[in-house]
Amino acid sequence: MSNILIIDDDDVTCCALRRMATDEGHEVSWRSNLREGVQLAVSRPFDVVFLPVRMPDGNGLDMLPVIQATPSSPEIIIMTGTGEPDAAETAIKSGVWDYVERGATPEEIKLPLVRAIQYRQEKIYCSRKNVTALKREDIVGSSRKLTACLDLVAQAAVNDTTVLITGETGTGKELIARAIHNNSERAAGNFVVVDCAALPDTLVESLLFGHEKGAFTGAEKGRDGLILQAHGGTLFLDEVGELSVSVQRAFLRVLQEHRFRPLGGSREVESDFRLVSATNRDLDAMVHDNQFRSDLLFRLRSFTIEIPPLRDRREDVKELVRYHMDRLCERYGLAHKGFAPEFLQSLAAYGWPGNVRELINTLDRVIASARHEPTLFPKHLPSDIRIKVARAANSHNRAAGGSPASFQGLPPLHEFRNEAAYRAENHYLHELIALTNGNIDEACRISGLSRSRLYALMKSHNIHRHYFGPDTDEGYL
Repeated sequence: MSNILIIDDDDVTCCALRRMATDEGHEVSWRSNLREGVQLAVSRPFDVVFLPVRMPDGNGLDMLPVIQATPSSPEIIIMTGTGEPDAAETAIKSGVWDYVERGATPEEIKLPLVRAIQYRQEKIYCSRKNVTALKREDIVGSSRKLTACLDLVAQAAVNDTTVLITGETGTGKELIARAIHNNSERAAGNFVVVDCAALPDTLVESLLFGHEKGAFTGAEKGRDGLILQAHGGTLFLDEVGELSVSVQRAFLRVLQEHRFRPLGGSREVESDFRLVSATNRDLDAMVHDNQFRSDLLFRLRSFTIEIPPLRDRREDVKELVRYHMDRLCERYGLAHKGFAPEFLQSLAAYGWPGNVRELINTLDRVIASARHEPTLFPKHLPSDIRIKVARAANSHNRAAGGSPASFQGLPPLHEFRNEAAYRAENHYLHELIALTNGNIDEACRISGLSRSRLYALMKSHNIHRHYFGPDTDEGYL
């Protein structure tokens, strides 16, 4: 039996869905407005949630991150209106299980529900069976989006298929590639990195395929190419979109046969390697513009992993800061530093266009300006970042005050929404503590939250459990 939540203001649709789900032996809850439905999804565990796009009190797509972030992380089936292809596309990109049109018959909805429950049960079983922890050196964070990415890493590691990693510059594509290698059966072999953007046209074939003595002027002795060095291990093509068309053609044959001929060689050489590629470019657009071979792209992305940008997993910023600041202090022989709350808040509020790489470089600059100071404050941040954070905060304040939104610097809607929700949660939790005078049972009663959920929220807002007195559970914070 599974727990199912239906959020819909259409009584006829809800009754039909409830009847279909209960006939299958499931427990069904129903809410007729978005606000109450989301509150119920947050307070109780569900396996599947039916969520419409358009409701009288809001848009269901806006609530996807909230429902997906709940401890039960239910599978979500979006119900779209007729002629809403953009809504369906947004839903799929957000990681929902499926989407159906409102007005579909119960029989048409039954199969997506059955498959969602089957998928969820198998996923839970596999996660319990696989007790080996993923080796994730230097991959820091526990946000939902990063966790979903690491789930894909674990899936890729247990097979030998070709993997394409996509993501913006600085998101850590090589770290993900190394994690795939280190968690695979090829971990004992070499992890060979090919920086495709730095391959000189005149030497690219020699570097990849190797050469025999005398193959060209200056070739005084033979040398193995990078492909042969990856024999038994993993070959990582970093920024694969930078390969020239001629090299793409040659590499396609290597992928197909795992055989190649070194420059000046008389016979072919075999290399048993696993290929992982990465790019920050739109390879589909490059194929359309005849800059990248479509047959090579098909082979590269047998399995695709998309790394989320740092701005989409801001909850990981604090953990990243602590991890990398400790490493920098150790590197420079300095005592570990403390952080003022405002320092971490400023870092979390910044957009990080350069992603984790930019964050690490920023912390290195911070160390230079506060080398012997024990606590870091916003004043230690580079001035360009402080200015951008201040401008963004000013923009938010002006927008909240009802002033025209035509000024420069208005952030993307999801950033504005996430920050507003974070601030509202923070304010609510502090008000809750003050109102209940630290009584945990009373706080749970008023908020409608379980203890574990309340503690999780407190942890995400850096509110220590001692505010709720000595009776709180051990292990929090």
